Amino acid sequence: MSSPEPRGEGAASPSLRAVARDAIEFRLRQGREPETDLSRYPPRLHEPRATFVTLRRHGELRGCTGSLEATRPLVADVVHNACRAAFGDPRFEPLSEAELVGLAISVSLLSPLEPLRVASERGLLEALRPGVDGLVLNDGGACATFLPSVWESLPEPKAFLDALRRKAGLSPGHWSERIRFERYTVTDAP
Repeated sequence: MSSPEPRGEGAASPSLRAVARDAIEFRLRQGREPETDLSRYPPRLHEPRATFVTLRRHGELRGCTGSLEATRPLVADVVHNACRAAFGDPRFEPLSEAELVGLAISVSLLSPLEPLRVASERGLLEALRPGVDGLVLNDGGACATFLPSVWESLPEPKAFLDALRRKAGLSPGHWSERIRFERYTVTDAP
């Protein structure tokens, strides 16, 4: 991905939101996701990290995708997820150039997933930390996650859980012997 200034060891570290915006603009101009040249970024951005990129226009969600596990260098994960949020979120049409104006980008850095060993819905609801935990639900082929920011619109744990079940294609109140939950926290990137 081209950048206006060098990003080597001695260069100032770029904002990950700026990296995401540059990736989206590159994709709009070139029609493809940019390759990430790690040599242009400081070593701390080379470490594998899982990220989510959220796009908003005029306060409304415009795209949100991410990775739950660290499989790529941090900066490469941001580039990939920015392009997916802008052009591959199935809930929205691909982003147009005109939509860049007023586009707010946030990048969330995920902690490693922590299994929640619970035997019942009640145990899960007691273990959840509203406003803190992101939650992954996995039940066979049904899988979904909510970032911790979803607590802002669903502050009650039962409502949060039922909405996550619906997102996974399950009915509210669904529970099975194979259902599994993992939690994570996020840090907002600069």
